Amino acid sequence: MKHLVWIILAALSVAAYAQSEHLTFKGVPIDGTLAEYTEKMQEKGFHYLYSEKGLTILQGDFAGYKNCQIGVSTLDNMDLVSTIAVIFTTHDTWGNLYGNYANLKEMLSEKYGRPSMVVEEFQSSYVDDDSRKMHEVGMDRCKYYSIFKTKLGTIELSINKADFGEGMVVLRYQDKVNSTETRAAAMDDL
Repeated sequence: MKHLVWIILAALSVAAYAQSEHLTFKGVPIDGTLAEYTEKMQEKGFHYLYSEKGLTILQGDFAGYKNCQIGVSTLDNMDLVSTIAVIFTTHDTWGNLYGNYANLKEMLSEKYGRPSMVVEEFQSSYVDDDSRKMHEVGMDRCKYYSIFKTKLGTIELSINKADFGEGMVVLRYQDKVNSTETRAAAMDDL
């Protein structure tokens, strides 16, 4: 009987440890307060730009791309980091914009496996050249995204509109443990 108790305790401690694992960004678990995580990102070489209401913006190089903006965010009601977003340099040509997206998708696929969901389409059927594709991006009628689901969270790569005539690639990491915790806190409010 004593042996059975030890086996159950060991199984519970392994399960508790597995539930506390976090998705990482730049090798740092997506966890802790906004101030703590911002400090860790600065130690990784990112430069602090500003903070406001549960969001800190940093700048630096990421995955071989220069001058990316990094958004570290929490939910309003809890100072617990759950999402990191990387905004890559904007482009005014489809070739460059899509090139960044395709390159990052290939690297993510190599690291995390095939995406669980991919949507790559324009809402208009008349997109036969670079200019028209960028027009569709600007009108928010370009739906390009790939979602990678892991046991630790979700990673989403997408093409988004930016300033007039420009688009940007955005890469978002959402930690499963902290997202679940913030959702549980929100559910308590209901």
